[in-house]
Amino acid sequence: MSIKLLRMSITAALLGGTAFADVPKVAVDIAPVHSLVARVMEGVGIPDLIVSPGASPHEYNLRPSEAAALQEANLVFWIGDDLTPWMEGAIETLADGATVTTLLETDGTVLLDFREGALFEAHEHENRDDHEHDDEHDHDDHAEGDDHDHEEHADHEGHDDHDHDAHGHGEHDPHAWLSPANAETWVNLIAAQLSAADPDNAGTYFANAAAAREEMAMLSAEVAETLEPKRGGNFIVFHDAYQYFENAFDFPASGAVSLGDASDPSPARIAEIQGRIRAEGIDCVLAEPQFNPGIVATVLDGTEANTAVIDPLGSDLEPGAALYPQVIRNMAKTLAECL
Repeated sequence: MSIKLLRMSITAALLGGTAFADVPKVAVDIAPVHSLVARVMEGVGIPDLIVSPGASPHEYNLRPSEAAALQEANLVFWIGDDLTPWMEGAIETLADGATVTTLLETDGTVLLDFREGALFEAHEHENRDDHEHDDEHDHDDHAEGDDHDHEEHADHEGHDDHDHDAHGHGEHDPHAWLSPANAETWVNLIAAQLSAADPDNAGTYFANAAAAREEMAMLSAEVAETLEPKRGGNFIVFHDAYQYFENAFDFPASGAVSLGDASDPSPARIAEIQGRIRAEGIDCVLAEPQFNPGIVATVLDGTEANTAVIDPLGSDLEPGAALYPQVIRNMAKTLAECL
């Protein structure tokens, strides 16, 4: 066989499997969701991550390479404008030909309303919204819902006048990836979207999604075991981003230093949190990598509470399929050790 024919034979053999050139180009907003997409695409292709690890997703300036990834994408997966309000315009401008999946708006995603006030009390009204069973909270109704919520809580005891604005956008808490049940729903949806764009690899996508759901169930059991010895411990979070995790493992926080990350907490709010720490013997105050540690130090002043840094985005982890379970695992470990 001639050298030329040998080379042609080798090339044909290398291309005999999955050809990356034929795989859809996929862009994903944040590292935890990117991890879920990467898990479903394992063995077929690699998605592009838009928001750099360690950066706040709420406000972000696209790098040229990230803008190019959006522009070249056939599929885009993102949480929604409740988390990344700047990204809606970027998708419309750069990825107008792509199939866009907004995860907060998908059937089966369990949504939670924002909590009000520095101290978390049980609300008399139900604050869950499952798209699969309740269509009353459509995306188009958000503006109307915001007005209602603002009026309803205007006289809430201890409510900071600026707290409602600090939520950012929309009536629902966008940190929905911190519920492993939502993640299980999403991997199946991701597989379906990928399969529609790439039928040749549909079997791999759905097999990966099924394996991911099994892994998620084992992860939930592992986290519950980690937290069980600390059940009953009281903790405060830096900002109200963890109620999906709290609900998933029945491990509620007592309050948040800051309602959102749009502004620093007021002196009145800090005083309110300090009062609860002393009155209830709060064991732990959780900080976050992106926020000012001096604020947590102020809250802790004069108390005996521990502090630790919890990371819901996996800022220090390598992006990829393994990131999501490690984020959830690390959060449980950090909380248990702090308590």
